[in-house]
Amino acid sequence: MARITLDHIRHAYGPNPKSEADYALREVDHEWNDGGAYALLGPSGCGKTTLLNIISGLLHPSHGRILFDGQDVTNLTTQARNIAQVFQFPVIYDTMTVYDNLAFPLRNRGVPEPEVDRRVRDMLEIIDLSGWAKRKAQRLTADQKQKISLGRGLVRNDVNAILFDEPLTVIDPQMKWVLRSQLKRLHKQFGFTMVYVTHDQTEALTFADKVVVMYDGQIVQIGTPAELFERPSHTFVGYFIGSPGMNVMPATLDGQTVSVGGETLSLDYAPKVAPSDKVELGIRPEFIRIGREGMPVSISRVDDIGRQKIVRASFAGQPIAIVAKEDAEIPAEARVTFDPAAISIYANSWRVGREG
Repeated sequence: MARITLDHIRHAYGPNPKSEADYALREVDHEWNDGGAYALLGPSGCGKTTLLNIISGLLHPSHGRILFDGQDVTNLTTQARNIAQVFQFPVIYDTMTVYDNLAFPLRNRGVPEPEVDRRVRDMLEIIDLSGWAKRKAQRLTADQKQKISLGRGLVRNDVNAILFDEPLTVIDPQMKWVLRSQLKRLHKQFGFTMVYVTHDQTEALTFADKVVVMYDGQIVQIGTPAELFERPSHTFVGYFIGSPGMNVMPATLDGQTVSVGGETLSLDYAPKVAPSDKVELGIRPEFIRIGREGMPVSISRVDDIGRQKIVRASFAGQPIAIVAKEDAEIPAEARVTFDPAAISIYANSWRVGREG
């Protein structure tokens, strides 16, 4: 497995880029640990697949270098980088059997046949295709074919990294959960360096040790699922992670107080922002308490989703979501309190910490 260093990587698909807007991938300068499990998470068009294809060698970056364990591989082919890549849609050999599809990358590298047979049979069990081993791949369904693609990426144990580009798109929902769990187990067992592209936060948060959140061609935060939830570095992370996402409202600051509309809240520190900064207050719906005390809200809807209620309301002229317990009383003239420790202040969309 490899430590992957992204050394000031940038990429533009057009010639002669002149501004940031010309780059599909803005500058990325990060190092990912050997044996780590990373998810690239973000909406379509944010640069996830571009970055993945630069790592694999399918794209050459406009600027910067890729290093594996300190060795510059920027100009090496995918084969020379020793990468396994699983794409969004299945790429398999239809005329081969399921068994031979899984065996192909091992035989191609001269692995002894007894070892080939052992690894292939183990992988057939993992992807639940043991009973289909002798079937021609062309007769299988799309999700079965994708399981073969996954298996072929995982059957080797000599790769520097395994890259997954939204690999569960064609898999049915129940099997998605099973395969994600199996991928996580294989990662823990063998220590593969894995990079997994997805726009699905559930896939990212349940698979990865560290989630790399991308927005508008740049990485806006790398963190554990808990860090992304509790301390979003950018308002986009707050919106994108969580269901419902973080409430973000225009605000004004005055020392250790923050005002939204006509409502004022106290902070336990004084965020430092410039006079020209666009200031916003962010708070997760889970950290707002609704009852008979606090600041007034106007409720527009209550969605009972079983174990909890999602209250849609207006606070100081701003729409907010509140997560309440299943048995919580929702008064007709409701009021709310915010957990001060859960309030984040953002300047120009970036979180302002205690250090400013």
